[in-house]
Amino acid sequence: MTQLSRLDTTALNRALVGFDRLFDTFETRFANQLTSNYPPHNIIKTDDTHYQIEIAVAGFNKNEIHVEIEQEMLTVRGESDSSTESSTHQYLHRGLSSRSFVRSWQLAEHMKVNGAEIKDGILSISLEYVIPEEKKARVIDIVEVK
Repeated sequence: MTQLSRLDTTALNRALVGFDRLFDTFETRFANQLTSNYPPHNIIKTDDTHYQIEIAVAGFNKNEIHVEIEQEMLTVRGESDSSTESSTHQYLHRGLSSRSFVRSWQLAEHMKVNGAEIKDGILSISLEYVIPEEKKARVIDIVEVK
């Protein structure tokens, strides 16, 4: 059985001054790969600048899900409120998981979250890549000198 282990980049961080953000991003993405893949999700590119993350959250209501962004890290938390379940129910088969979860995605620079909505047990988060004016391609006028 193959087991993934965490790569220690501390020595590289000291040797390559200025690349610390790159290594932090790498470590964060790698660490997220080692965690559970619950709940399942899709990442969709709808056009050149618009993306959508769909997360299967069947069994959760709006008040049990929290979406937040901090320093280009998008985090979705689902906290199941088990106290609302009636003790009069007896499950013969329980296929819908309602365990709490935390999923995080490192957003690219200039990525903007436009909103989130829940429909039919799917949480959809809309993202847009917004290029700042100073980084957009521009045409330079050529002046003829006489």
